[in-house]
Amino acid sequence: MSNVKCHLSPVTRHASPVTRHPSPVTRHPSMSIVSIFPLPLHAGKKSSLRMNVALFGKTLTEPVLPLIQEFIDALYSMNGGVLIYKPFCESLLHRITFPEEPKTFTKQSEIDKVTDVLFSIGGDGTILDSVGLVGDSGIPVTGINLGRLGFLSSISKEHIIPAIHAIQNGQFQIEKRTLLRLDSPERLFGATNYALNDLTVFKPNVMALLTIKTWINGEFLNAYWADGLIVSTPTGSTAYSLSCTGPIIAPDSENFLITPIASHNLTVRPIILRDDCEIKIRVEGKNGEFHVSLDSRIERVNNDVELIIHKAPFKINLLRLNDKNFFQTIREKLNWGLDNRN
Repeated sequence: MSNVKCHLSPVTRHASPVTRHPSPVTRHPSMSIVSIFPLPLHAGKKSSLRMNVALFGKTLTEPVLPLIQEFIDALYSMNGGVLIYKPFCESLLHRITFPEEPKTFTKQSEIDKVTDVLFSIGGDGTILDSVGLVGDSGIPVTGINLGRLGFLSSISKEHIIPAIHAIQNGQFQIEKRTLLRLDSPERLFGATNYALNDLTVFKPNVMALLTIKTWINGEFLNAYWADGLIVSTPTGSTAYSLSCTGPIIAPDSENFLITPIASHNLTVRPIILRDDCEIKIRVEGKNGEFHVSLDSRIERVNNDVELIIHKAPFKINLLRLNDKNFFQTIREKLNWGLDNRN
C-alpha cells in the first residue's frame, strides 16, 4: 500500500485556474437542460486538455476499493488537478495508492473557480451532502453510484472509466436543478439552509400525531393531522415523497410538491404548487416540539417556531452523460416495462 501521507493543509490553488466563459444555451424540447461546457472541451472529439476535478465521498467498503483505485489512477493520468475532500482522503489512506501526494479541500472557497466538475462517490445521499459544499458556485456535480437505487448518481460502477473519457470529451449536458430554501427561522441549519430534495416536518417519537397547519402565499391550505409533511422539489419527488404516494415530477417542472406522511384523514392527497410561492408551516403537538430535516440534516424545533420556505435564488448543476436521460432513469430504476405483456 501507499506510503504517501495525505496533505491536510489548506489546498493550494492552481496557478492558472479554469475560467468559465458564457456559452449559448440550448434547451431540450422536454427538459430544462442547458448544454454548457465550463471545461475547454469539444463534444465528439478526443481531448487531451486538462480537467480539474474534486472528489467527495464517505468511508467506503473494501469490495469497492479496486474500482476506486482504477478511478483515481485514471484521474491522475489526465494531468489535471485533483482535489479530494479531506475526511474522504483520510479514509482512503493506506487503502489505495496515490500517484502523488493528494491535495485536499474542506470548503467551497477551496474548490470554487479551480474545479471543472465534482465527482460524488457513493449514492444519492452522498450527492445531497455534496450540495452543501458546492453551494452557489455553479460547479457541475456528477455521481458514481456505489449504492442501490441511485436516481441522482447516474454513473454505474461498471462504467466509471468510460464516463471519465466522455466527460473529458464534452459528451455531457448540464441539468439545472431547483433548490428550496428555509428562510425562517434563520440559521437553523447554518449557512446551508437549502435542500435539493426536500424539507420534512415529522414527529419526534412514535406516539401522538402532529397537527401541521400550512399556508400558501398567506392563504390557508390545510391542517394536516399526520406523522409529518414533506415539501419537495421536482428532484425530491423521486425520494421520500414517492414512498408516501407522491407523484413523480419531471426535473424541469417549476413546482413544489407537498406530501403528507401517513395522514389520518384518508381524503388528503399530495398537492403540486408553483415554485415561486411562499409556504408557511406551523406545528401543534402534545410533545411541544418536532423535527425538521433538510435533505439529510435534522434539527429539533419547538412548536412555537414558524417555518417559511421559498425557492432558493440559485440552482445546482447536475452533469449527466449524453446517453442518459430522466425518463430512461425512472424506467430502469422503477422497473417500468419489465412486464412481458409490454
